[in-house]
Amino acid sequence: MLSKFKTAALAAIVSLAASAAMAGAGDYTFEPIKAEMKKGDDVTLAVRLTNKLSGKPVPDAVIFKTRVDMAPDGMAEMESAVAPLPSKEPGVYAFRTDLPMPGRYQMTLSAKVQGEAETVTGKVIVTATK
Repeated sequence: MLSKFKTAALAAIVSLAASAAMAGAGDYTFEPIKAEMKKGDDVTLAVRLTNKLSGKPVPDAVIFKTRVDMAPDGMAEMESAVAPLPSKEPGVYAFRTDLPMPGRYQMTLSAKVQGEAETVTGKVIVTATK
């Protein structure tokens, strides 16, 4: 009886370790705070980084690469400069950019999350209106 208990306990430990080892960059997602905003210069575009498994926002990530362009509307060459802004809420990352014309814009982000070996990447699509 005792050996069956030890075997079951060992299997549970191995299962937990395997699931922890399988955690990775794919366990995170970026989502827009506002999916639609007015076109213009110096627009604030904010995104939330969330852990998919827990559903909680991920604070203190280091966003090291950003790009905003009109790739969803077939105009990837229509790129806008992106500048980081101070965060007002844990897990929310804000940026200043230009959305010069109505249409769909894609923000591509790369981040380092504490405790995660892999780079977290994501794409967020927002719509600029007149």
